Amino acid sequence: MTETATGGFAALLRTASAAEHEKAEASPFVGDLLGGRLGVEAYSGLAGQLWFVYRELERAAGDLAGHPVVGAFVDPALFRTAALEQDLRHLHGPAWRERLVPLAATEAYVARVRGVARDWPAGYVAHHYTRYLGDLSGGQVIRDAAEKSWGFQRKGDGVRFYVFDEIGNVAAYKRAYRAKLDAMAADEVEQRRIAQECKRAFRLNSALFQDLGRCFPPAA
Repeated sequence: MTETATGGFAALLRTASAAEHEKAEASPFVGDLLGGRLGVEAYSGLAGQLWFVYRELERAAGDLAGHPVVGAFVDPALFRTAALEQDLRHLHGPAWRERLVPLAATEAYVARVRGVARDWPAGYVAHHYTRYLGDLSGGQVIRDAAEKSWGFQRKGDGVRFYVFDEIGNVAAYKRAYRAKLDAMAADEVEQRRIAQECKRAFRLNSALFQDLGRCFPPAA
């Protein structure tokens, strides 16, 4: 592993993707959702699209659990598919699957995750990092907003996606995750390639938010 810039690989990922990360967070859809300008239908729509993404992420995790590089990041405590399904059942009822149709941006996102997991496992780490560390950090802001806006019970049905019951100290977990990134067996060329994939992951998230924004415009 090669140290990059003033830190390790985790610092490289953070700094290299900062602009794309900020753009995704500044999406009008996210701003409208957090600002209370969208109804619960928009929140439910986001949960439904994320279900497709996490189903693919966690299918790949099962395949890569024994991989010498990627396996260190596979942790069932992070898995979100079951929690999303519980939320969607609460939001849409027992027939929730029948209501889900992937948006074009979601299909592109899922295809990319599937492709890198199959053809370039180290690239899968970029998507794992982007999604799960985001859920442990900024995702908690969405949970708080959802509880306040739509009266979900604190950390109950409807927001279980954002609740990591199996992780005790979130700050310590994130530090340990970044240490795994720094210890990852990848030379400088590979690290920079993964950083580019991390930027791509954030762009895929932005595209998903754009599609959702078209589906759920704020009330006039």
